[in-house]
Amino acid sequence: MKNNINFPANTPGNFPFLTLASLIFSAAILLLTGRALANNAVLRSMFSCQAQGLGGAIPTVNVWFQQGTNLSFIQAGETIKKVWLNDPSQVTMDFDGPMCMQFGPDRNNNMGDCKNSAASVIQLRRIQKIKIPGLPNTDKTLLTVVTEAQGKNKLYTFEIVYSDGKPHYHTLAIFPDPPSATPNPCVRVAK
Repeated sequence: MKNNINFPANTPGNFPFLTLASLIFSAAILLLTGRALANNAVLRSMFSCQAQGLGGAIPTVNVWFQQGTNLSFIQAGETIKKVWLNDPSQVTMDFDGPMCMQFGPDRNNNMGDCKNSAASVIQLRRIQKIKIPGLPNTDKTLLTVVTEAQGKNKLYTFEIVYSDGKPHYHTLAIFPDPPSATPNPCVRVAK
């Protein structure tokens, strides 16, 4: 015995039910997708003048054990020329291109091509603390970066904060300053 199921071509009585079901399904997918994107925030961004601290606040960069944190100057079109990390006992640094490295008190003891440094991204990674004589135990340090774009240098300082737990982002992108009527939109004007 065969079971024949007949599906009518038009189901006028079921049309509102099917429409409502597909609408609920679509809304659930959108909500879950939005929630997944919010939980996986991968990018933090700021304008160059904000990252330079010209608005009066030193920007922070968090570093976690679970993953590295990128500091990107690609969007600003800037090349990294020099970097200082005050406390290298808890953070490693890597770059996306050649960098000039200077070691010891003799500033002429350079490794790499200092005239042609071409990095635009610094990758910071938190490590277990290494005991370095003379360095105090702190929960943060200062990263100083000198960049160049179109023959002009910029100085950035970032407070590096050692964070535990789940990372909140993996890249801090620096963007060019927005066009503005004032010469520098991030500088506070005293009244």
